[in-house]
Amino acid sequence: MAHLLNTEEKTERVDLGKLPRHWTKIPKLRFGKRAASLTIQYADANYRLGSDLVALPVSATAGTWLSVVVPVYNAPPRYLDDLVRSFEMQAEQGTELILSDDGSTSPETRQWYKSQQAKDNIRFMLNERNGGIAAATNSGLAHARGQWIALLDHDDVVAPHAFKLIRHTLEQNPDANFLYTDELVVDDTLKPTGVMLKPAYDSVLLSGVNYINHFSIYRHSRLREIGYLRTGYDGSQDYDLLLRYLEGLPEQSILHLPYPAYWWRRNGQTYSRKFMDAATANARKALTERFERQRQTIQVEGALTKTLHRVVFEPPRDWPKVSIVIPSKDNFDLISRILHDLFEKTDYPDFEVLVIDNGSTDKAVLDLYDRYRQTHRRFSAVVTPEAFNFSRSVNRGLNAATGEHYLILNNDVEVIESGWLKEMVSCLAYDRTGIVGAKLLFPNDKMQHAGVVVGFGGLAGHWYLNKPKEFGGPMNRLHLRNTMTCVTGAVMLISGDCLQKIGLFDEENFAVAYNDVDYCLRAHKAGYRIIWTPFACLYHHESLSRGSDKSGGRQKRFEQEKQNLRRLHATQSFTDRALNPAYSRDKADPRIVVPTRLFIPSMS
Repeated sequence: MAHLLNTEEKTERVDLGKLPRHWTKIPKLRFGKRAASLTIQYADANYRLGSDLVALPVSATAGTWLSVVVPVYNAPPRYLDDLVRSFEMQAEQGTELILSDDGSTSPETRQWYKSQQAKDNIRFMLNERNGGIAAATNSGLAHARGQWIALLDHDDVVAPHAFKLIRHTLEQNPDANFLYTDELVVDDTLKPTGVMLKPAYDSVLLSGVNYINHFSIYRHSRLREIGYLRTGYDGSQDYDLLLRYLEGLPEQSILHLPYPAYWWRRNGQTYSRKFMDAATANARKALTERFERQRQTIQVEGALTKTLHRVVFEPPRDWPKVSIVIPSKDNFDLISRILHDLFEKTDYPDFEVLVIDNGSTDKAVLDLYDRYRQTHRRFSAVVTPEAFNFSRSVNRGLNAATGEHYLILNNDVEVIESGWLKEMVSCLAYDRTGIVGAKLLFPNDKMQHAGVVVGFGGLAGHWYLNKPKEFGGPMNRLHLRNTMTCVTGAVMLISGDCLQKIGLFDEENFAVAYNDVDYCLRAHKAGYRIIWTPFACLYHHESLSRGSDKSGGRQKRFEQEKQNLRRLHATQSFTDRALNPAYSRDKADPRIVVPTRLFIPSMS
């Protein structure tokens, strides 16, 4: 890959064959030699596939289709050399590069401008005074001629074949409104140190972190409409721009191109790193204003990573009634604990508990039910001796429920913090939300549930199972709310609207296993959002109440339910938008897979 940035004296800096034999994934997760080799293969394979791509004929991107605008301030000449060279190596017609200098005082930077030869597609806007990143960017945007706009930092570079892939995607999706790509993280000498592998567009995740970042490709006409960048958001001006630009756009017109089209140089000297406190405050100001425009009053707190964001919605005057449905049988220790935790350790003001019991004979359990019936008017327990069918038990409870929303709850769950149910109900404030799941831990504080990814093992599975409870995952996503395709039914909140439209659980095809996956997929296909939140965290003593499904008749039933899931939802070929296509789907801790083909997004 030495030819990718063609220069006599600096070829070594981008020769992937000379990379160090380790790398650091963001956030700082250290890997050994094997992972280093995999990262090199991943980058090299993408760029080889990009080189081989036969691009579509030009139609939607005719003329000057892309302007790359770069605010510059006292940039080292070698950074600017790398940037310009990476632009020129794209060899894609209809593009222009605009360097908008923010009143640089560095003699080296000023001399660099003087040393450059004039070129039709590379222009310099030399502003006399320093006005900040937003002002310098806007100055460049005012002179941009492209139909689309890409913003680039002065210390970063364009990856090989990036423009070709971006143009091909836009030609294939002429009605797209926005496109973003993955990133290769590099050090000061352009040696890769990690990758930023992003999910498909997720407005919930975006409310916690600007995971989109680079490359972002905007329609110029819409940028003009919203007034370009705003001053007063230093360190988070790109985040503010994204929030305003994406607001109100159809989600299907916001495309993610999973190609490392941007080389992000991390040297610790960028504004957002140096002035993190100010940047974080400005991000939260932009976020608050975004929800205010939607007539939603919020506050923004630190997430599990304190520089990231947790949106706290204004509590309703009256919290909606929640019906809590608990399938159960015997197991006094489990059912007594969860009932105690609901009535004594949960601060939600309006709920009812419906225990659906399929045949308890333990006198202690039956006496427990009687005590709760006498002391808690919001409690009921119905005992019906029958074979265990989780879906049927849930449906009995849902049919008897009187609440506005419905919580499916296992009897082997233990409450940790009192505000868990308020957090789950609050998540319904996000648009289209029909289902909310919680973060669940094993009793040893290892991760039990951080969301369910469809397609794992050809079926569906929990990702990052058994990781430490504070594990952040890619881009610290597990420290934030995410839109998922599925969540577990052990602690699953279903909105009244969702239940009314989707209906009851499938008793015939999913008596015990995968009923939650089936229900979530039905809701997902109907257009409902499914949210996983780490801010509702409980213990799950998984399967203590029933034991394993991997023996005898249970095994036969389990295999049939797996087949039902494949038949009804084609999970073996399902593309889960929550997981980047570069990740494997064979285990809970996904690894990077060297691609054999490009993944071009489609609005259809």
